[in-house]
Amino acid sequence: MSHASQAEEAARDYAAWQQAVAAVLAKARKVDVAELPADPEHLLDTTTYDGVTVTPLYTRRVESAEAPLPGVFPFVRGRDAHRDVNRGWLVSAAFGAGEGDPKKVNEAILDGLENGVSAVWLGVGGDGLSADALGEALDGVLLDLAPLTLDAGADVAAAAERLYALIDERAAAGDGVTDRSAIAVALGAAPLTDRFAGADTGVDLAGAVALAGAAAARPETVRAITVDGTAFHNAGASDAEELGASVAAGLEYVRALVDSGIAISKALGQIEFRLAATDDQFQTIAKFRAGRRLWARVAQVCGAPESGGAPQHAVTSAAMMAQRDPWVNMLRTTLATFGAGVGGADSVTVLPFDAAVPAGTLDTSVSFAARIARNTQLLLLEESNLGRVLDPGAGSWYVEDLTEQVAAKAWEFVQQIEAAGGYAAALDSGLVAERVAATRTRRDADIAHRRTAVTGVNEFPNLAEAPLSDAPAPLAGVARYGAAFEALRDRSDRFLAERGHRPKVLLAALGPVAEHNGRTTFAANLLASGGIEAVNPGTLDLATVAGIVRESETTIAVLCGTDKRYGTDGVPAVDALRAAGIETVLLAGSEKTFADARGADRPDGFLTARIDAVSALTGLLDTLGAK
Repeated sequence: MSHASQAEEAARDYAAWQQAVAAVLAKARKVDVAELPADPEHLLDTTTYDGVTVTPLYTRRVESAEAPLPGVFPFVRGRDAHRDVNRGWLVSAAFGAGEGDPKKVNEAILDGLENGVSAVWLGVGGDGLSADALGEALDGVLLDLAPLTLDAGADVAAAAERLYALIDERAAAGDGVTDRSAIAVALGAAPLTDRFAGADTGVDLAGAVALAGAAAARPETVRAITVDGTAFHNAGASDAEELGASVAAGLEYVRALVDSGIAISKALGQIEFRLAATDDQFQTIAKFRAGRRLWARVAQVCGAPESGGAPQHAVTSAAMMAQRDPWVNMLRTTLATFGAGVGGADSVTVLPFDAAVPAGTLDTSVSFAARIARNTQLLLLEESNLGRVLDPGAGSWYVEDLTEQVAAKAWEFVQQIEAAGGYAAALDSGLVAERVAATRTRRDADIAHRRTAVTGVNEFPNLAEAPLSDAPAPLAGVARYGAAFEALRDRSDRFLAERGHRPKVLLAALGPVAEHNGRTTFAANLLASGGIEAVNPGTLDLATVAGIVRESETTIAVLCGTDKRYGTDGVPAVDALRAAGIETVLLAGSEKTFADARGADRPDGFLTARIDAVSALTGLLDTLGAK
């Protein structure tokens, strides 16, 4: 079949699909097909926080030219054409944070390496491992087989010096490494992104440049600088904003490196990127592919396109991690790992499922959480075989289109930052922070209104789970998606501790179960997301309502039934509840069902799927006396 014939056939198929969509939408909306727009399928479009439009169907109508193979500019399909498909991406794991005993750190690292870990992310400094203890912590770790990334913060210069000494000592002792470039190390200096996050870097831009100069002179493969995009993500940035700000920061580093006398190819070789992977698998796939395209474009403009393949280290999103029902985090990190792996990340670190939970809350060990995080990757690599194909999303009309759109939006942000005078100037002016804060506000509103679901938090919460411990919560400074609802649950926990039961609201069900079940379920789920127990005694009997109210031990009730039932029984039920001592009567449904009611006959509020649930639940907890 000729290309023209294929196009004609595709157009006919698409038109037939449009007609089918129109018929379904017309039936669902109870309108005539003629009342729908000419392209009714666009009523099903969704728009991301970046303004990217995701359509319900992708066909060859959006087909683009095939991208070059992996390892070739613009590296969208991967930076390494020769990656071992039997190994896949590197399974990275974090060690050393909060642990000052180098022997224990070493035992943890060796155990990880023996059980599937293939890259080490080592925390140094702070209340953890000292730079002087690096030798003991890395005893028996073959750096030519397991790449090392340091997370040393203010101690990065001291850690780099000690690490070089250790490598030189091993070489002098005859470590057997004939190709010194096989030893891969990332020093992790990140002053520009740390500055955005408000972290104590201990090294400024000039210090990072000095580290890069020394690293470039080493025979090993040492990258001194990490552009940590998770700093933007954790503050609330969208995918394109994270990429755009990261590329702008990377460009600032390159300029400083070149100004110091380092050749452009070596300057580009001193930078790696760390990006967040979320449970939106397709967005994550597109983000990592788009990130490589963007940085390749920077390298091209700088005159060294062949050096534009910077490594990408994926870290599963800290912002998506929930404190409540934390076991669901295992599913979130699995999807995130899938997206990062398929998207072509060089290494992936999975946060433990309990990363957001205060210590002592769960009856699990640190080693158990670390094993689950590690095995999440190993399952995808060794059982699902995801690493055996480079860029498996290539050719997917959806993935390719999404990659291009995310890249375009991110590049727009890079250009805005450049127009403001560059990354540092954009930070000083508040441009980056304001842009990220605006996206965070929009996301928070979507979660508060439950347009965006956080399973186990604002949807399908487990009200019976044990209260959190009083230990400080981890992930401080991260704009976690479920934080507002979890704060309500904290209030409920305090109420439980003080009074022996949770805050309660009576569900006043009207009519048979078949009529009220949908709305009683909705109301119970909504209330539970704020830590409020729904007391459901069954269909409301107006003759015994006083006893039901007494037994419920609450002054708030929610009427639940059909709109038709509200028309006949709603006002009498409201009156009976008030007479029985209920002070606040809410209705599960819209205000229009009580349009004719006035005064005390009218409910005090209306609970619908569109309300700001955080605001409504906050008011209920205030009324019930939860602190």
